Amino acid sequence: MDLSNLKPAKGSTKSKKRVGRGEGAGTGGTSTRGHKGAKSRSGYSRKIGFEGGQMPLQRRVPKFGFTNPNRVAYKGINLDTIQELIDTKKVKAIDAELLVSNGLASKKDLIKILGRGELTSKIDVTAHAYSGTAKAAIEAKGGKASVIEGIHDKPAEVVAETDKKEDVGTSNEE
Repeated sequence: MDLSNLKPAKGSTKSKKRVGRGEGAGTGGTSTRGHKGAKSRSGYSRKIGFEGGQMPLQRRVPKFGFTNPNRVAYKGINLDTIQELIDTKKVKAIDAELLVSNGLASKKDLIKILGRGELTSKIDVTAHAYSGTAKAAIEAKGGKASVIEGIHDKPAEVVAETDKKEDVGTSNEE
């Protein structure tokens, strides 16, 4: 026995039904498609979600709410996770690169330090944002909570231009 003489067990497979080969073959005429209608035509493909003309589910279910396109999403890292990192890795400062290398965040994440847990040692933390309790806890232990600037803030030029436009608008009204 080798690959050249392998075949399925006798009676386990059936040959494909050959439709549209004339009336004598038994499946000529309509070729098992029935009479008329879209499904009998060539090129027919049902649209996704089509329910035979009945109002489809995705149109019956009510829609509500709003997704803000300007939302800034942060990856939350809690104080207990930071304390665990301090205990296991013996680090003196935490920044985004350290969190990425330990698998706590990805390279593109904006990192926010949150206040769950307790901090028992002094640590300098650099992140994009802090909750009030987290910042207070870090500074209470003598650490420093510094913010990474620029990624999610407006550039200085944009802020300056909007201020100028507002000044011009007020002078025209007078």
